[in-house]
Amino acid sequence: MPSDGSHTDADTDTGIGTVTDIPVDDVTLEGELAVPPDATGLVVFAHGSGSSRHSPRNNFVAERLRERGLGTLLFDLLTEAEDRNRENRFDIPLLTDRLVAVTEWARERPAASARSVGYFGASTGAAAALRGAARPTTEIDAVVSRGGRVDMAAEVVDDVTAPTLLVVGGEDDSVRELNREVYDALTCERELRIVAGAGHLFEGPGELEAVADHAADWFATHLE
Repeated sequence: MPSDGSHTDADTDTGIGTVTDIPVDDVTLEGELAVPPDATGLVVFAHGSGSSRHSPRNNFVAERLRERGLGTLLFDLLTEAEDRNRENRFDIPLLTDRLVAVTEWARERPAASARSVGYFGASTGAAAALRGAARPTTEIDAVVSRGGRVDMAAEVVDDVTAPTLLVVGGEDDSVRELNREVYDALTCERELRIVAGAGHLFEGPGELEAVADHAADWFATHLE
């Protein structure tokens, strides 16, 4: 595989986007990049522990974002071998490094090179998203967290300058309170949206749709 991350013969077209290998350090991650022709920005997804680019919830949100004219990149933060070690799923510094490296890779793709970039993080992936956005070199333009363990990035929230939206379920009591604490600590433009009656996975009727609509509105506003 070329070391510069260029597309290879392993890439396949799914009809939604291109499934491609993403070289990061000494591993290769699988991702799916989909950028509408007139996209105003690109949203990179950071999945929660034990999840992947096949996450039905994140794919639902990604589809809604593409309908709003935004590009999406869903990728596996860990290889299959790495994911078998449960500790890796909670290694937030590792996941953050992967997210930042993949963001750099995405910016080198012709379809995304000139576009604003946002992060959508779910559960523990939201901690990686906030940590990645806190690094000035990533130049992230917006962040959305869904049911995020944003407390795992609490020590860097002062460094987050990208407009940040926290979406949490009204019945997800512990995570809701953690999100409220981080919301109070953020100094950037921010909002906290509570989806009434929703638990951590937003499984009730209309709940995931509400998350997708909040995220699409936020990114459409801030990724220009």
